[in-house]
Amino acid sequence: MSPQDARLARNTALTVVALVLLRLVAAAFTPLTFDEAYYWTWSKHLAGGYYDHPPMVAIVIRLGTMIGGDTELGVRLVSILLALPMSWALYRAAEILFGSQRVAATATILLNVTLMAAVGTMIVTPDSPLLVTSSFLLFCLAKVLESGRGVWWLAVGAAAGAALLSKYTALFFGSAILIWLVGVPGLRRWLLSPWLYLGGLVALALFMPVILWNADHHWVSFLKQFGRARIDDFRPTFITELIPTQIGFATPLVWILGTMGLGALFRRDAGALASRVLIGAMFWIIVLYFVWHSLHARVEANWFAPVYPAFAIAAAVAAHLVRWDARWQRLADFSLRWAAPSGIVLFALLTLQADTGMLTGYRRDATVRSVGVGWRELASEIEAVRQRVGASCILAPDYGTTSWLVFYLPKGTCVLQPTQRIRWANMPEPDPALLAGHLLYVDELRSERQLYLDQTFAHIERVAELPRKRGPLTIETYGLDLVDGARRDVLDRSPPPELE
Repeated sequence: MSPQDARLARNTALTVVALVLLRLVAAAFTPLTFDEAYYWTWSKHLAGGYYDHPPMVAIVIRLGTMIGGDTELGVRLVSILLALPMSWALYRAAEILFGSQRVAATATILLNVTLMAAVGTMIVTPDSPLLVTSSFLLFCLAKVLESGRGVWWLAVGAAAGAALLSKYTALFFGSAILIWLVGVPGLRRWLLSPWLYLGGLVALALFMPVILWNADHHWVSFLKQFGRARIDDFRPTFITELIPTQIGFATPLVWILGTMGLGALFRRDAGALASRVLIGAMFWIIVLYFVWHSLHARVEANWFAPVYPAFAIAAAVAAHLVRWDARWQRLADFSLRWAAPSGIVLFALLTLQADTGMLTGYRRDATVRSVGVGWRELASEIEAVRQRVGASCILAPDYGTTSWLVFYLPKGTCVLQPTQRIRWANMPEPDPALLAGHLLYVDELRSERQLYLDQTFAHIERVAELPRKRGPLTIETYGLDLVDGARRDVLDRSPPPELE
């Protein structure tokens, strides 16, 4: 490695470390989202699978809380730190595929300044480990191409298996790899090699705990997630959300470069055939599926996480390897120059807004309900009411409220979601004695009372109404009802919709 290349690699590493430190600081001061609190409850009862997703997110959180404790930073710690090996894998993949350390360095930095990576590794969801494993899968496939050694298919299988343990979206990688092998004549020999299928067995072995868990739970998680591919009603309005949300999550300047790069790779303006087909397959298979999905349901912006490593490499190709005409070259140069600063500023502003609401004058915004601002104070007030009325357990109607209560109430407090019990299938059943006396039901104020309450309890008394606030803004107000005199089992064990 030349001194110039060594300096470039070192500066890239220092930049990534600085960005990781920034996320750690933001993570320590940002309350958990309701999904993070939910996945944190999973981490207390590790299993081969869960109703919503495979177990990797729970494992990541468990490792973090073993180091940082049950705090916001502890929950997010390992997820954020995984950006370091993710960046190394992406750097090496880009370097191998396009033979340029400049492309590798730029791709690594561009990925890390996207909101998908910055927020996506700080806010821990199944997409966080999927983003990391996607980068490693791309690296392992690049090593297959570079080395020609079949043993690298075992590494591909390990990366694919880890991706499958993160989220079912990783199943699309199998199609992407097949298209790559078929589409590149020089790689078709692998279709007859035992190494390819041994790699598949490695992936299957890693995924086996999820299969076994589903087998023990009537295949409910598979039914829930794979059922989304079916279109029951045509609602194309959701398609209009895709591009604006991805421009935001990529940050506008990275999105411009990535789009230019994908176009250039399609036109064969840069890179060898095998590299172009690999980047295209890893990007377009998943994108086309989510376009299909948007024909009938909303596609959340973070679901695109596994395509971002390939997208970042395409952006770097546009910045360094394509000869543009003067107008497009100016756009590429401008985007490259300001992509990192603008991405960092956007992340800082988004974090500030989510935590304080200052940028909108304390009015409502898209983050206000999902981020648990005000929950620590609200939980203290709920606990005071619980002690005052002598309730032995707190009930909540949805998994988000339940999970926030479990996280922010004193450790060991009995908190349950009495409905949708499949969500808590890996947790031990509560002591029946805790459900025999006074209970406190916590729910947002509604125009009509929950049907569950009227069907289950003979006595229902409103004992408090408490707001959750972000600064002067009341996000929502919760009604606290003292309930007792159960007419039936407090826990509603009706099967989930997938099993009805």
